[in-house]
Amino acid sequence: MSTTRLAPVARIALAVGAAGAAAFAYGSLVERRNYTLRTASVPVLPAGSDPIRVLHLSDLHMAPWQRDKQAWVRELARLQPDLIVDTGDNLGHRDGLAGIRAAFAPFAGVPGVFVNGSNDYFGPQAKNPFAYFTGPSRHKRQAERLDIGALHAYFAELGWTDLDNAAASLEINGTRLEFFGVDDPHRGYDRLDVITAAIDELRADDPLGDESWPDADDAPARPTVTIGVSHAPYQRVLNSFVNHGAQLILAGHTHGGQVCVPGFGALVTNCDIPRAQVKGLSVWRHGLRSAYLNVSAGLGTSIYAPVRFACPPEATLLTLTPVA
Repeated sequence: MSTTRLAPVARIALAVGAAGAAAFAYGSLVERRNYTLRTASVPVLPAGSDPIRVLHLSDLHMAPWQRDKQAWVRELARLQPDLIVDTGDNLGHRDGLAGIRAAFAPFAGVPGVFVNGSNDYFGPQAKNPFAYFTGPSRHKRQAERLDIGALHAYFAELGWTDLDNAAASLEINGTRLEFFGVDDPHRGYDRLDVITAAIDELRADDPLGDESWPDADDAPARPTVTIGVSHAPYQRVLNSFVNHGAQLILAGHTHGGQVCVPGFGALVTNCDIPRAQVKGLSVWRHGLRSAYLNVSAGLGTSIYAPVRFACPPEATLLTLTPVA
């Protein structure tokens, strides 16, 4: 084959390589730090209820040196949220809690709930990014264990409630919010079989008893909204939450695909959720029931894969409003 015929191929290869390098540089140096606040309204409150502002935080993957991320999260306190929902993967380094403390300090005293992600248990590891095309990421046994107990102790200091395979309730702006959640489904730590018992226990502790958990076809006896919380939005979890009466579900884990193609969207989801619902607000349907679903694209990445493309890091401010 002649040099003349090879030259155009070489030029194309060079151009493709240069474009790829430029995209990687942009995703690593620029977009990864392009922190974005996404807003949405969710009509789930009973008629006449006061709106509730929910700040949804997820997947910070915090390392102690990430001061720009810490400062940006601190600034979110100016939004004056009524409630914070943290859907896990807060830690991204063995000393990540120092960065979480710096980021979350202004939220002390703001009601909050949280669940674990796998990276709250285990430190980050280098992985082949192409392996995500074969399905959800696999776990290595030699992963470093992180101090999740210290993370939980700090969240308790903030006044936040642990929803890992548990149920709880809070009254916000005159509306009773009833939550149930699961521990990290990506690691298989979710115990969907205990959710019913957790709900029953919550009902028993409620002075109004079962009236606060009406049948799905009945009007609520008082202002009550049911919210499911999970780190990873696997379909088994979403379906179970809908069956248990969730009106709103919040999750993270997917990073919104992390590297997306403009006009096409996410290439992978790292779970079994459809690509079209990999981030943002949508409706999850199961049988004859449905719930609003908000999947956060998250605020971080693994320190071993510090790049985002066409998928900026985000936090979400959801305003719960009365049903029209």
